[in-house]
Amino acid sequence: MSNLDQMREEWLGRVAGAEDAAALEAVRVAALGKQGAVTALLKTLGGMSPDERQETGPRIHALRETVTGALAERKEALEAAELDARLARETADVTLPVAPAPRGSVHPVSQVMDELAEIFADLGFSVASGPEIEDDWHNFTALNFPPDHPARAMHDTFYLSEKGAEGGDRLLRTHTSPVQIRAMTGREPPLYIIAPGRVYRSDSDATHTPMFHQIEGLVIEKGITLAHLKWTLETFLKAFFERDDIVLRLRPSFFPFTEPSVEVDVGYSIEKGKRVIGGSDGWMEVLGSGMVHPNVIRACGLDPDEWQGFAFGTGVDRLAMLKYGMDDLRAFFDGDGRWLGHYGFGALDVPTLSGGVGA
Repeated sequence: MSNLDQMREEWLGRVAGAEDAAALEAVRVAALGKQGAVTALLKTLGGMSPDERQETGPRIHALRETVTGALAERKEALEAAELDARLARETADVTLPVAPAPRGSVHPVSQVMDELAEIFADLGFSVASGPEIEDDWHNFTALNFPPDHPARAMHDTFYLSEKGAEGGDRLLRTHTSPVQIRAMTGREPPLYIIAPGRVYRSDSDATHTPMFHQIEGLVIEKGITLAHLKWTLETFLKAFFERDDIVLRLRPSFFPFTEPSVEVDVGYSIEKGKRVIGGSDGWMEVLGSGMVHPNVIRACGLDPDEWQGFAFGTGVDRLAMLKYGMDDLRAFFDGDGRWLGHYGFGALDVPTLSGGVGA
């Protein structure tokens, strides 16, 4: 056993010479594994006499402890060196943002509402608003709806179970026309307003949703005629669709709150298999309008012999679909980030008449 010191130096040299974790593990197995050299020496202790075991045993155990300690130190040194190398290799610029900035977009409905406000502001209109939970008088009665009119039926209107302060029915407004009533009863004429906002009806399919957006316009002035209405709508549609070849067709219709009432059709052309507003290949209904009914003017405390006016209304969502090529109204309210990323507008895409309202 005189070669134990020599073995000790040999194994310490091999441990110190291991350049990475894999080489160090190979040294450990060769020395201390089941078939290792130091392990083999320990197995010889069983065949020695008591005197030999007492003399040689401590030296063999000391060899094992020395090699084990050297392996642990070398492993720690290799791990520290690897960490230093990673820190030097994997540099990070702490001035960069931790995560990409959130990317949002302006919903097409919001964009179109801004476009409409810009157009009508240039025509002298102001924006008016009102509550979405209305009473029966503002939503129906003051607008000349008879008590048995179909629009009052439960299949069209969302009624609330609680009554109003005066005991009347409360409901989710079915149009933004109540804003016109509130404007006529709360302001002195002349009036030039638009009323954009959310409205509610019990209907749902590819072109209808229980909640959608409307914009209505109202003019109350002396000497107003149907010609003023036609010019206003023609000017509005040309500015909104940003085309000069807009052609209008007015058809007689019926609305309780206007007399005479007209449906407004706009000409369209076929481009790449799709209908595009502009031209005269066909006709598409885009809004309803008419002269304000004398009963409505009278209900708001004005004299219909002195004041006349016109009103019009259309769906904001429908205008967005026609202008920007969307096919399904329900996608407007699904909250799908992919759809919003495709059809949404940048925060700085502010509509202007000079730059184009759809820019």
